[in-house]
Amino acid sequence: MMTEASQNFAARITEIRETLIEAFGMPVWRTPLPPVDELVSTILSQNTNDINRDKAFDTLKARFPSWEAVMEADKDEVIEAVRIAGLANQKGPRIQQALKEIAAHTGGSLDLAFLRDKSAEEARKWLMAIKGVGPKTAAIVLLFSMGIPAFPVDTHIYRVTGRLGLRPMKLNREQTHIYLEERIPPDYFYDLHLNIIRLGREVCGARKWECGRCPVESLCPFENKNLPSGE
Repeated sequence: MMTEASQNFAARITEIRETLIEAFGMPVWRTPLPPVDELVSTILSQNTNDINRDKAFDTLKARFPSWEAVMEADKDEVIEAVRIAGLANQKGPRIQQALKEIAAHTGGSLDLAFLRDKSAEEARKWLMAIKGVGPKTAAIVLLFSMGIPAFPVDTHIYRVTGRLGLRPMKLNREQTHIYLEERIPPDYFYDLHLNIIRLGREVCGARKWECGRCPVESLCPFENKNLPSGE
């Protein structure tokens, strides 16, 4: 039986979701990548923008004929290929190590299909056991490449859900993954994730927020709103 707090959260998240869909439409993720490609791409995305992530990913694919070749390449060659994504000395070796761990688990095949035989939580734990793969990276691979329910929490999701009062402010990002996944219906994960990111990028920024343009302003308890005079 749902508690009153759970019922209130369910009603609020549904209203927020429906309002965002009305404002932004039903979003579509960029062309889905195969799971291993998505894992590599998401590792590259850490602490950089989408443009540099994609440039690094494309360079990596252009320089090496396969992920097996990336896995077996000289470390410095991989680092150089992904340099534009930043933190290349960390990301290059992490990508190679991730590929090695996949190959070790499958007996040589660079394929994450075996995760489909696991529960969502087991699949997440397996991915997060790889150095450099946190809850956001794991959730992106599961949700967008494999259709396994997960709710990725990036900097925009973390900020906006805090302002909307959808999570306790004391929670860190890792705790927020668990908190939101336990409370948001899985069939909301896809569009809600993408639309909250859009809200965070276009309206509810870290340093600049425009509450007068926010489609969910009336549902938001944020104390530091900057509504135009008279609203």
